[in-house]
Amino acid sequence: MDSIIDLDAAEPAELTPLPAPFALAGRPYYCPVNLAIDALTGRWKTLIVWQLVQHGTVRYGGLKREVRGITHKMLAQSLRELEADGLVDRVVFAVVPPHVEYSLSAGGLELIPVLQAMERFGQRYAVSA
Repeated sequence: MDSIIDLDAAEPAELTPLPAPFALAGRPYYCPVNLAIDALTGRWKTLIVWQLVQHGTVRYGGLKREVRGITHKMLAQSLRELEADGLVDRVVFAVVPPHVEYSLSAGGLELIPVLQAMERFGQRYAVSA
């Protein structure tokens, strides 16, 4: 056992934190999978994005109807977060009454194959469970 190191005699190494290689909305991430999960975390975000995948451009009221059980507060908050994270685009039309449309951004479009895979899994899992 000649390779035992006396930890009490060793000088403590200076640890410098590594910079996070990824960031989303100012939050640092060291794992891209963790970043992706956080971008869609929450009860409603994935369902909102799925509706945009299925219907393309949708008005606020259309999303409210399609995402059953969501409150106005949660829909507005989730849409703001998805927009801030670069997954959803929001277009406001200057008419009376106000008209707002939501669609997937370029980043959001990258989620389509992921959500389609989740749909297939859900269909198979529901049958086997």
